[in-house]
Amino acid sequence: MAANKMMQFVSVPQRMPEKRPAAARKTDFAEIYARFTPDRAAEQASRCEQCGIPFCQVHCPVHHHIPEWLRLTAEGRLEEAYEIVAGSNNLPEMCGRICPQDRLCEGNCVLEQSGHGTVTIGTVERYITDTAFDMGWIKPVRPLQERAESVGIIGAGPAGLACAEQLRKHGYQVHVYDRYDRVGGLLIYGIPGFKLEKHVVERRTQHFRDSGVQFHLGADVGGRSGPSFAELRARHDALFIATGVYRARDLAAPGSGLAGIVPALAYLTASNRKTLGDDVPAFDDGTLNAAGKHVVVIGGGDTAMDCVRTAVRQGAKSVKCLYRRDRANMPGSMREVAHAEEEGVEFVWLSAPEAFLGDGKVETVRVHRMRLGAPDASGRQAPEIVPGSSFRLEADLVIKALGFDPEPIPAMFGEPGLKVSRWGTITIDWSSMMTSLPGVFAGGDIVRGASLVVWGIRDGRDAAEGIHAYLAAGRAARNAPQALALAS
Repeated sequence: MAANKMMQFVSVPQRMPEKRPAAARKTDFAEIYARFTPDRAAEQASRCEQCGIPFCQVHCPVHHHIPEWLRLTAEGRLEEAYEIVAGSNNLPEMCGRICPQDRLCEGNCVLEQSGHGTVTIGTVERYITDTAFDMGWIKPVRPLQERAESVGIIGAGPAGLACAEQLRKHGYQVHVYDRYDRVGGLLIYGIPGFKLEKHVVERRTQHFRDSGVQFHLGADVGGRSGPSFAELRARHDALFIATGVYRARDLAAPGSGLAGIVPALAYLTASNRKTLGDDVPAFDDGTLNAAGKHVVVIGGGDTAMDCVRTAVRQGAKSVKCLYRRDRANMPGSMREVAHAEEEGVEFVWLSAPEAFLGDGKVETVRVHRMRLGAPDASGRQAPEIVPGSSFRLEADLVIKALGFDPEPIPAMFGEPGLKVSRWGTITIDWSSMMTSLPGVFAGGDIVRGASLVVWGIRDGRDAAEGIHAYLAAGRAARNAPQALALAS
């Protein structure tokens, strides 16, 4: 399709890839959308208006050159389209699947604002990258020059992986340390397969290995199974901390210590490990398995959506999601809410748990009705309890999806000089991504707090450039005396 065939939004309606019916998809953990055909991908890409000010790109954390690769897709020039995609995103096939496009690029598409329906940016991005893998266009990184300096990266999640690949492009020797036994962090253990099938993560992991990134798995830095932070600082010329945030927020309510009340990440990790074929005793004995149970999930973000949709697939008797605000104020993706409702999840809006009841094990959740009052410090309306509004929900399994806080990194690493904010996130100089310790950088959720995968990618890329500048400056300083001696 020629470039002059763009801006077809008037005659070409928005069409997503075929979506599997809810009755079929809720029986397995396969992704719910089919892949675009070449003609359909070109057709949907041709709807792009090629805006002079591309708000899709402005609202993308990695500032994807979206209009450019949409145009190339419409013209059938997919290999060139992939080169543009990969130029700003190290994990494009994952972002195409799991980014909340309705809150980012697609939500800010001019066509969406004008009522024509957004360009389906995420599904085209996924199509481009999957095609690139199939065609063998994605080659390992081969730097022009291998450098002697090495960089240690703590955390094999999105931020760490993006930083690792960018540093390899500069020729640095890159070593990634992670406490888990697989690469990917939340991509592999936190996000269910119906959003991101695990072979997609493993395929990209192999690309990083082929590019010369060295992974040290089961290495809990500062713990019993890994090197100390001080050892890593001595071993490497620079470090990048990309540990993410994994400490689950708790719920202060009577009965919250009853059996059957579990944190979201433990629940999702057990499910993902089972899907990967691991032995998971807590799943097999029913502790982290929703089969045959009345499930109540507490929270309104994307993690809560992952939990309710996982519970459906595990064969729960009923699945309810409690959220203290209304639908309009829910932080999670509205697309995910719609998918969950199609699959049989019941949302109990404007509700919050008051107490958990049961004889040693949770049997009932006593719930308050809520209403939205005056705005809080963030400008959102603060939820208030409606007096005398309590009601009860049957529950055999309660999943807390209330968000995540940082672990006490300075104490874990035995490095009190590592400055953190009052929330426990690591403090950095955003112009360089360096922490309070020379040569130690940080990014992703451990700096931002729980955020999006795409923001982790952005931070990893920025940190790689900060590390490159830091090591280049050190190299120049070491070479200066030699240059002076030769000149004299």
